[in-house]
Amino acid sequence: MELSQRVRAIVSFVEAASAGSFAAAARSQGISPAAVSKNIAGLEQALGVRLMNRTTRTLSLTEEGTAFLQQARIAIGALDTAMDAVVARKMETRGHVRISTSTAFGREQLLPVLPGLRARYPGISVEVDFDDRVTDLIADGYDLTIRGGRIVDSSLISRPVCQLKTALVASPEYLARCGVPKTPADLANHHLIARRFLGGRVSPWGFRGSDGSLTTLEPDAAAVTLSAPEAQTQAALLGLGIAQVGVHHALAHLQAGALKAVLVGQHDPGNYEMVIQYPHRALVAPRVKATVEYLLDAFRQDASLHFPLERLADYAAG
Repeated sequence: MELSQRVRAIVSFVEAASAGSFAAAARSQGISPAAVSKNIAGLEQALGVRLMNRTTRTLSLTEEGTAFLQQARIAIGALDTAMDAVVARKMETRGHVRISTSTAFGREQLLPVLPGLRARYPGISVEVDFDDRVTDLIADGYDLTIRGGRIVDSSLISRPVCQLKTALVASPEYLARCGVPKTPADLANHHLIARRFLGGRVSPWGFRGSDGSLTTLEPDAAAVTLSAPEAQTQAALLGLGIAQVGVHHALAHLQAGALKAVLVGQHDPGNYEMVIQYPHRALVAPRVKATVEYLLDAFRQDASLHFPLERLADYAAG
C-alpha cells in the first residue's frame, strides 16, 4: 500500500471508529461508505490483522484495533500540530530573506529602510548581496532582487519601484573654471565623466532637439571613466568634470549647492525602470511578501526616487 493510500485508510479507520459507522465516516470525509469500507479493508490487509468487527448495525474494535487507534490518533494529532505551527509561523511573519541589488541602490536606498523593516517584523532576518552583476535569482537562491531595466522573464513577478531619471551635473568650481555648456556641441570642450558597465559598454548620453529628435553622444574620450554610478557623483563633486548620473544620486548635492545641473531641457533623462522581482509561485512565502510590500511602501516615500523632473531647472547652472 502506497503512503498516500495508507494515510487515507488510517483517516477512514479513525473516523469510523470515532463515529461508530461507515456512513458517518464517509460524510466527514466526503466519500462513499463503500470507499470507507474498502480503505479499512486495505489497511487490515497491509497490517495483516483485523482492526474491526463489523455487523450490519455496529462496529467494534478488536484488541489490535484499539491499540492501533490510540497510535493513529497520536499521529494525526502530530500532523495537526505541524499544520498549526506553519499557520502560526505565517501569522508571525518570520524567517530569512535573501536580497540581491546593485551596490549604489543598496547603500543609498535599501539600507536606510531596513531598520523600519526589522522594527515592524522582528522575526525577519535579512541578507543583502551588493552586486552589480546580473544574477539568476532562482539558481543563486535569492528570495527577491531589486534591479533596473525591463524584465521579460515570465518566471518572475516584477513590481515597479520607480522610473529613474538621469541628469548632467558638475560642481560650481568646475563650471567656474571651464564654463557652462550651452549646447550639446559645447561638451566637446569639456572634461566628461563616463560610466562603463561591467560588460564593457559605455553609457551614452542622449539629447532632445527642438523638433523632438533624439541624438546620442558616446563619451568615449572621457577624462575619467568609472563603473560605479555613485563614484561618478563623487567625481563630479571633486570637480573632475561633467557626469551623467541618476537624479536620485545627485539630488541632495543639488539641493546643497554642491552640484549644478547643465543642459537642462536639452539632455534626455531616459526612462530607466527600477523593479522588485521575485519568483512566480502560487503561494509566496509570508516573509517574502511582507518584505516586498514594506519595501515598495518605503520606496514610495523616498522623495529622491520620485523627484519631479521639471523642478530640475531650479538647480541649473546660470
